[in-house]
Amino acid sequence: MMMSTRISGFAAIAMLMATTACTTDPDTGNQRVSRAAIGGVAGAVGGYLLGDLVGGRHDRTEKIVGAGIGALAGTGVGLYMDKQERELRQRTAGTDIDVTRDGDNLVLNMPSGITFATDQSSIQPQFRETLDKVASTLAEYNQTYIDVYGHTDSDGSDSYNQGLSERRAGSVADYLTMRGVQSARIATRGFGESQPVASNATAEGKAANRRVEIRIVPVTENDLRR
Repeated sequence: MMMSTRISGFAAIAMLMATTACTTDPDTGNQRVSRAAIGGVAGAVGGYLLGDLVGGRHDRTEKIVGAGIGALAGTGVGLYMDKQERELRQRTAGTDIDVTRDGDNLVLNMPSGITFATDQSSIQPQFRETLDKVASTLAEYNQTYIDVYGHTDSDGSDSYNQGLSERRAGSVADYLTMRGVQSARIATRGFGESQPVASNATAEGKAANRRVEIRIVPVTENDLRR
């Protein structure tokens, strides 16, 4: 198997920002990247986290309305996401899940080392307890869209990695649904090896790139007016 050794300049910028713009979480005492830095990192790696929802906001909102899920208004949006962020941090404390914030959106970064075995898309048994806690929080705070993104390192062909990333995203989405998160809220997308956050030239970098992300976006009254 051919191994790509290309190094992304964008990824290097993202890593630099992530290591130089940390703040301390007031609830857990853990360090995290500041909101400003998160915005910069997302821009550095292509801005896909800041793009539209998977499948488009219009179609996703129709599904949300059909499922009878309400919308958030005004200052209630920020307060709602603040509470959800706090609970997610508390429930995932001590795990390798990283919770970051960009504006009113949340992103959970789940490295492959705790979610999947190498070259597999079935969730590892030891991760289910943690994912159960994530699912219970998402089910409780149901006024949000949920995008699940799958990523791989650069080992293997582009087409194989694309398929693997899609299967991994699908596995997490299916698990969330089985644990009470409404399927109308969830969409998935695989990025294959196209969105690295570290160099694929090292084992550590590859491990960082093999990940699943959950993006949580509030449903607002503006969405229902579109």
